[in-house]
Amino acid sequence: MAAAAAVTTEEDVIIVGAGQSGLAVAACLSLRGVRALVLERDDCVGSLWRKRAYDRLHLHLAKKYSALPHAPHPDSAPTYLHRDEYAAYLDGYAARFGVRTRLRREVRCARYDPGAARWEVEAAAAAAGGAGEVVVERYAARFLVVASGENAEKFVPEVPGLEAFPGKVMHAAEYRSAEGMQGKAVLVVGSGNSGMEIAYDLAAAGAITSIVVRSELHLVTKEIWNVAMALSAYLPVWVIDKLVLLMCAVVFGDTSRHGLRRPAVGPFTMKLTTPAYPVVDVGTYAKIRTGEIRVLPAAVKSVRGNVVEFGDGKRHPFDAIVFATGYRSTVTHWLKSEDGLIGDDGMAARSYPEHWKGDNGLYCAGMVRRGIYGSCEDAELIAGDISKLLLLRPQQEQEQEQGNGF
Repeated sequence: MAAAAAVTTEEDVIIVGAGQSGLAVAACLSLRGVRALVLERDDCVGSLWRKRAYDRLHLHLAKKYSALPHAPHPDSAPTYLHRDEYAAYLDGYAARFGVRTRLRREVRCARYDPGAARWEVEAAAAAAGGAGEVVVERYAARFLVVASGENAEKFVPEVPGLEAFPGKVMHAAEYRSAEGMQGKAVLVVGSGNSGMEIAYDLAAAGAITSIVVRSELHLVTKEIWNVAMALSAYLPVWVIDKLVLLMCAVVFGDTSRHGLRRPAVGPFTMKLTTPAYPVVDVGTYAKIRTGEIRVLPAAVKSVRGNVVEFGDGKRHPFDAIVFATGYRSTVTHWLKSEDGLIGDDGMAARSYPEHWKGDNGLYCAGMVRRGIYGSCEDAELIAGDISKLLLLRPQQEQEQEQGNGF
């Protein structure tokens, strides 16, 4: 049962999402003297790192490329931060820049009122005392920033018979470690960075590990990828692609011999033009080559008991299944806008670098799949544009008054 709604809270800027993108926008606005309010559905900032990341996770980008605007990591920080270290960094970042957050606020509707020239936002908050009661809060702002990311909702494909599987079934968001998996047959479905790293974690702990690899992928090392990042400021993308592939050939050899086919498009081009990221190898490939991790090339078709049937007709028994099948954005569930900024998939509809600004004071940050580095760029662009428009407003109002004879 919903309680009576409170009066509308007026803000200059509402930011939806307190992940790295939302915090970065709020900080950049704060440095320009603009107050913003961040609404976050979870009970903490940076919840992806605290609640949906496995224990061994380290950032794949060096700290130089994973710092948010105006707050570099200290020299004492490791080159590749652990999940918990990055979560602590986000806490410190929010405190340092005085980011105003309201946690446990799930935005359910945001629409633009052309008459009032403002965004009207409704958010559900748990009422004091619990008991499942929800309070609807109302906010109004001239500017709205969508920063809720691509990882809002777990995606698990529909598989006939999965509900009757007798073993453990989980999404990568729920996987923490391989504890209790030693000697068990575990299937990992999905070969992105999470799937490949979870497969390594399982195999290293003694699980009999298989991974479904249907798509082509680029396998790189942290060192190779950070060389590519460093060169991106000086060389064209096609040159970086050739250099990266040359280094990968030296380090990995022909990965297709072990079921990992590389795409025709180069790895850096792929990162810039598609939703796919190169897979940063943490030791998985060595275990694939030795047979400690079995690569299965066909999709999961159905499940009967503990036996999984694949699209190529093969069947294998398993004790557990981990779906590393990614997430979906939920922006289209609550954002009522037809200006084309957000696509049907809930992500930025326009390609980089024209992706971040829509009509009527609508923006998006971190919604074009460019990682932490992209979040930083978006934050500076958005904060710069909003602060400029706010500075123009008094001048425009004065000119309007003069035109009306006041």
